Amino acid sequence: MTILVAGIGNVFLGDDGFGPAVARALVERGDPPAGVRVVDYGIRGLHLAYDLLDGVDALILVDALPGDAAPGTVTVLEVGPTDLPAGAGVDAHAMDPATVLATLRRLGGSLPPTYVVGCRPAALDEDLGLSPAVAAAVPEAVAAVDVLTDKLTTGRT
Repeated sequence: MTILVAGIGNVFLGDDGFGPAVARALVERGDPPAGVRVVDYGIRGLHLAYDLLDGVDALILVDALPGDAAPGTVTVLEVGPTDLPAGAGVDAHAMDPATVLATLRRLGGSLPPTYVVGCRPAALDEDLGLSPAVAAAVPEAVAAVDVLTDKLTTGRT
């Protein structure tokens, strides 16, 4: 089983750097389990789409997610083909997760089982670094990625 954990987001926009921060925490912790690859894609969504063309058994995206919850709230979602926008084109300047995955389909790839570990941002202004609420959520997101990778590699629910 091959699992790609992809941190995505713009580190120059405050809490949008949540995905890269979680990817960095996972890498700094040490060797991931066999078959798990952790990559900080940052704003290189097209690169992620092309890497997915090589094929993976599962994808875990880590990103800041909009929503009504309090900043720092971590949410895990399962994403399927019907969740993707219809007719989305390739736009290297608008690489939110839905666009990346729709681009994969447009390039001839297919969506593997996909999960999103997201965090509600406090601020997406031009700024380096995460807000205190979102920085405090990084360990929870790391734990959520661990639960997902364990579930995917062992088949346990």
